[in-house]
Amino acid sequence: MRCFIGIDLGSTTTKAVVIDEQQNIIGRGITNSRSNYDTAAAVAKTEALINGRFHLFRGALQQSGALNGSLESFIGQLERDFRAEQYLEQLVDLEATCRRNLAHSNFAGPVAEALDEVFKRLTVEAPALFAPGARRKSDFFRDIAGSQYLAIGEEVAKSLGMRYDYLLNLFDRSIIEVENRVYADSVRRHLMAALERTFAALPETQSKRDAVAAPIKQVLDTDMEETYVVGTGYGRARLPFSKEHIRSEILCHGLGAHVMYPGTATVLDIGGQDTKAIQVDPAGIVESFQMNDRCAAGCGRYLGYIADEMNMGLHELGPLAMQSTKAIRINSTCTVFAGAELRDRLALGDKREDIMAGLHRAIILRAMSILARSGGIRNEFTFTGGVAKNEAAVKALNELVEENYGKLTLNIDPDSIYTGALGGATFAWRAVVEEGKTAEARA
Repeated sequence: MRCFIGIDLGSTTTKAVVIDEQQNIIGRGITNSRSNYDTAAAVAKTEALINGRFHLFRGALQQSGALNGSLESFIGQLERDFRAEQYLEQLVDLEATCRRNLAHSNFAGPVAEALDEVFKRLTVEAPALFAPGARRKSDFFRDIAGSQYLAIGEEVAKSLGMRYDYLLNLFDRSIIEVENRVYADSVRRHLMAALERTFAALPETQSKRDAVAAPIKQVLDTDMEETYVVGTGYGRARLPFSKEHIRSEILCHGLGAHVMYPGTATVLDIGGQDTKAIQVDPAGIVESFQMNDRCAAGCGRYLGYIADEMNMGLHELGPLAMQSTKAIRINSTCTVFAGAELRDRLALGDKREDIMAGLHRAIILRAMSILARSGGIRNEFTFTGGVAKNEAAVKALNELVEENYGKLTLNIDPDSIYTGALGGATFAWRAVVEEGKTAEARA
């Protein structure tokens, strides 16, 4: 089947979207951006194609009727088992890389013995990370393995009477190598191994084994042809594509928002590195835009800095702000001065939740000024980017839009972080289907 792919290489995350010839989204993939942008693009694309396989699995199994009412539980278990297989392979890779780096180091003490124990425990604990109902703060290998390795490593180092920083240094040197490897060639093997795990985890499916395995293997044998790829985003100049396969992030976000919500007239995108205000016509073509790309104030990186200052996870900021009962005015959204003002507010006795609510309002106020310079806000108004998943930011935006422009339709898609990649995939589809281009660009 022909696939059209958009890759949005952002400053903090890289996203990919795969659509089919009918412009249906069949796969989405995301990874953390890294200094090796080529690898980030390749990993995101691989993840989107894997996600596409699961989409096709669901469709094929639904059509076969083999699982009746247990389709979703089976697919959910299969995906968890697949992720566990992926994780275990990367864990083996990380251990081997740590040992190579240890062999070329001057570390003293029982470091090799400590590594044995750390990875033994990591392997034992791995299945629990992907069990039904398990909660992970991140799905990125670096984050999952890192938090486990550091916690276990500290315990092991203490029990062996050795310096913990030896293990920490080994991890820091090794994880970069591991996260910059693409495991695309292992996908089929992992999927087949995951299928066996799933049959074992769901004994009631054993009697339907052949009827279930047949459509899955048929999907695995289906070639997902990368017909045309378009790249965009903060790091688009680093993508290994020719110029005709690159589109500006403004164009891609405008078109992507239009594809998600055809009535879109104004788009606000708050990403990790910048804020974009875009006005589009009824066809999704950009009419005007304004962009804050010289300063991280009011963007995802700013929120990340605040989370670090508060010793919290980024995902915890919004829920904390939603507990606020008092409006506090935050004067600065400058990342440089944010920490100082935050500490001053806490010293004055202000509650953390009230500070967070004031901070989210300040971020949206900054975005509103960018929107005003782009032409204001028109109905319908679509909010995209990673910050659109922050409930406190959404609340502040709703309030400020109504205060300044009246009651408007505010669109927020749960997958809005993929807006730019969706726009890129749509441009890829248009290049082939509407313009007759055939050239390929692979990442």
